[in-house]
Amino acid sequence: MARAPRRDLLAGLTVAIVALPLALGFGVASGLGAEAGLATAVVAGALAAVFGGSNLQVSGPTGAMTVVLVPIVAEYGPGGVLTVGLMAGGLLIVLALLRAGRSMRYVPAPVVEGFTFGIACVIALQQIPNALGVAAPEGDKVLVVAWRAVEEFAGGPNWTALAITVGVAGLMLAGARLRPGVPFSVVAVVAATLAVQLFDLDGATPIGALPAGLPAPSLGFLDVSAVGSLVAPAVAVAALAALESLLSATVADGMTTGQKHDPDRELFGQGIANLAAPLFGGVPATAAIARTAVNVRTGAGSRLAALTHAAVLAVIVFAAAPLVSRIPLAALAGVLLATAVRMVEVGALRAMARATRSDAVVLVLTAVATLVLDLVLAVVIGLAVAGLLALRAVAAEARVDRVHPYDDGVPELPGSQTYGGEVPELSGSESYEGGGDADGGGELAGTAGQVVAYRVEGPLFFAGAHRSLLELGEISGVRVVILRMCRVTTVDATGALALKDTVHRLNGRGIVVLASGIRPDQRRALESVGALELLRREGREYATASEAFGAARERLAVAGVARVDGAVAAAGVGPARGGRDVPVAAPAEEAAR
Repeated sequence: MARAPRRDLLAGLTVAIVALPLALGFGVASGLGAEAGLATAVVAGALAAVFGGSNLQVSGPTGAMTVVLVPIVAEYGPGGVLTVGLMAGGLLIVLALLRAGRSMRYVPAPVVEGFTFGIACVIALQQIPNALGVAAPEGDKVLVVAWRAVEEFAGGPNWTALAITVGVAGLMLAGARLRPGVPFSVVAVVAATLAVQLFDLDGATPIGALPAGLPAPSLGFLDVSAVGSLVAPAVAVAALAALESLLSATVADGMTTGQKHDPDRELFGQGIANLAAPLFGGVPATAAIARTAVNVRTGAGSRLAALTHAAVLAVIVFAAAPLVSRIPLAALAGVLLATAVRMVEVGALRAMARATRSDAVVLVLTAVATLVLDLVLAVVIGLAVAGLLALRAVAAEARVDRVHPYDDGVPELPGSQTYGGEVPELSGSESYEGGGDADGGGELAGTAGQVVAYRVEGPLFFAGAHRSLLELGEISGVRVVILRMCRVTTVDATGALALKDTVHRLNGRGIVVLASGIRPDQRRALESVGALELLRREGREYATASEAFGAARERLAVAGVARVDGAVAAAGVGPARGGRDVPVAAPAEEAAR
């Protein structure tokens, strides 16, 4: 299974030592007790390691999932949480079969960072009652519960619990900076437990009795009549499990070389783990970013490390339950407070806030929504706002610039103005409105004030098509408008309708519209609304701008306003002496084109 089993075994042992206090703490915080956290770490940790899509992932109870479970426990009780876990496991398997794992790549970084910061704040607030040594007040809003705990502490302070919490958290944070390789969480918890036992500190409430082993698998918690009311919580749990697991796997890939996870298999593995964990009294599980990072940094190279982590925790459950039961709840609160602090990447938050105003807005909004609303709803809000801001930015790229009508292959000149500005002159040429010869052959002669060209650039889609084409439809005082479409990046039905409306308005004022450079992949949208048919009428669509300008000259010559050279002989008009503008007799229908 592993190329270096010794390193994997050592990594698994290290992760188990780190995971033990976290499993206990998150079990207690979820409301189902420390034994639920241990059962989750053992059962889900082993199954996710075997069936998951990452060789390095470590799964179990997590802070983010605990945040979601607390209100579920308050409303539906422990049985409801186990049922939700079972349902979420099935949903994760469905997502895996639908190959939805690859959608993780579309979650913006500010949403992830804001989500993580919000979770860290919620985890810290959840520890306030145990940290202050008071019973958890009633309520499902973490801010309200924390405030009530502070008020109760103020009425009768428990300095013992507070000292233990601060000591454990301080030792973990300081030790991580001085000796990153030492598992100070275990050291701090052992020290706090010994201090409570040696000095008989009454203010430190212990975890309490734990079962010496895992319970037999059972579906006794399942209430079929309540399944309908649990669909929404199950969807929330499944969404969070998918998001956190795929994010953790991506982080693990980035910390190594030669490792790449399978996102769909990872969802399948998490689904299997969540189907099994409730049968043993475990809470819904997901991949744990912190434990996965420890696994990678200690040299893990295969699934053996995660399996070893689960096996070591199982041995602790069976052999050391009486010792574990004496750990003070305040010590576990200190572990989780330190974990919350270490979850916050100040550098990443600062970078996101400074990147763009939109990124800062998305980050802050996601973090606030995570803290005061709901985790899944916070991600949805973050994604929605990020999407709207991205659409706004993309729509702003749509431009309609007035350009030289015959500058094929010449890039747009620096400083060119958008619609309504001055027309840039090509290097070495006169302005096309000046009637000069920009091509050395009289191609522009005689079209002064009669032909204008506009380059449509960027996306023509629902977010900005009408705005970008609005003023274009108000052009007057010319006979021919050439639309250069070669730089249009995408066209949807709204953009095609806006273009069709613009052409209709110009045609209604007697202005002929010619188009050039329409890409093959954009024709379907234009054809579906009739815009392409309108442009093709009387040969109004051309492959290049030069062909469109040639057609414009012919129309002007036929109408009797263009200077006639040999280039327009094909239109049935003879050249005038000296290149003068001469009137040309033409049928009424030709003159009206």
